[in-house]
Amino acid sequence: MSLTTILGRTVDDAQTPLLLAEILDLLLAEPSPVRFTAYDGSSTGRADAEITVSLNTPRAAAYLATAPGSLGLARAYVTGELQVTGVHPGNPYALLVAMDQLKWRRPDVRTTMRIARSLGMKRLVPPPPPPQETLPDWRRALEGLRHSKIRDAEAIHHHYDVSNTFYEMLLGPSMTYTCAVYPNEQATLEEAQYNKYDLIARKLDLKPGMRLLDVGCGWGGMVRHAAEHYGVKALGVTLSAEQAEWAQQEIKRQGLEDLAEVRFGDYRDVIEGDFDAVSSIGLTEHIGVRNYPSYFEFLREKLRPGGRLLNHSIARPDNIHRARVKGGFIDRYIFPDGELTGAGSVIVALQNAGLEMRHEENLREHYARTCAAWAENLMANWDAAVAEVGEATAKIWGMYLAGCSNGFGKRQIELHQILAVRPDERGHSQYPLRHTFGV
Repeated sequence: MSLTTILGRTVDDAQTPLLLAEILDLLLAEPSPVRFTAYDGSSTGRADAEITVSLNTPRAAAYLATAPGSLGLARAYVTGELQVTGVHPGNPYALLVAMDQLKWRRPDVRTTMRIARSLGMKRLVPPPPPPQETLPDWRRALEGLRHSKIRDAEAIHHHYDVSNTFYEMLLGPSMTYTCAVYPNEQATLEEAQYNKYDLIARKLDLKPGMRLLDVGCGWGGMVRHAAEHYGVKALGVTLSAEQAEWAQQEIKRQGLEDLAEVRFGDYRDVIEGDFDAVSSIGLTEHIGVRNYPSYFEFLREKLRPGGRLLNHSIARPDNIHRARVKGGFIDRYIFPDGELTGAGSVIVALQNAGLEMRHEENLREHYARTCAAWAENLMANWDAAVAEVGEATAKIWGMYLAGCSNGFGKRQIELHQILAVRPDERGHSQYPLRHTFGV
């Protein structure tokens, strides 16, 4: 260990407080491709790096020290205590790709103690989180059991009732907040969203006069598509009051009142039954893995014998049981109480509920492209978006969309469509010998 002479005394370097850039260097196994600067005057990383991360205040250091990983980074970034140059806040995709290249190492006990002493006790006390952050899991538990109707309603309100005007900027004319299906490399987002709804309609074999139930219907995109293009009488249900209001106005504007309806309420409160088809597009992620049996049993009971279910949901790339991730960026800022499992587990659950799986496909590359398109919309409308929801919320969405695009692209998460049918009591499915929906 080297020695340094200070004020005429010889001092062990291990007792000298570390600067923030020095702490980062101790935690990295390889040099950072991102330039890092700190309020204490220290810096590290390539001098010619395109991206610079600046830790501007002691509070920013406290956020990172007390919530390592995505949560601490998000807190510092959202509050502006940490700033990033070289990327647009509406789409910091390049930052996340660069951060993926960082190779970390676990410090030994002596190094850990030295880092703690250098930071000081004040940096090891968590500062108050930004107001955009939802309550921690234990506080949410005081409001009701996870996935109870009351708690589900609050979780949906947190994410979906941001602002319909903001979502119009983000999602575009389709107002569709689920994975699009791109028919070709040149297709626009709107073309891909139309194609997604039409693919689902074909998989469900919709025909004039049929009845469709769309659970977790969002702004009513599937409901309106089925009514307008297939002559189907469609009912959609959403827990977001703002979504329901927007959807009903759009249904009226399109003159579809005789066929289409969107209700504000819990899908579990739908009393109608004997539907020809049920679509669940982006709802399964919100209901909890333990609730899959009752969820698919409920949907099965809503179908007539021979009726079809299309389940469209995000999934893990494996079926290894994992505890729900608590306290990360996604849980505290985006999807409170959200939970994922593998597509195989979803198929097992629907089969155990008496449904027969007939077709399955993974569309994860389409979701990477969809999230990138939403991020482009956010950048294009950045000033208006900030004026509508505030810079902090807009930055949260930029980080979220960039992270999702990156995650789908490298198969951290997937998107699966599963087509199932309710056989009759003799096992007859009314399904043709070959699929008729094409691609």
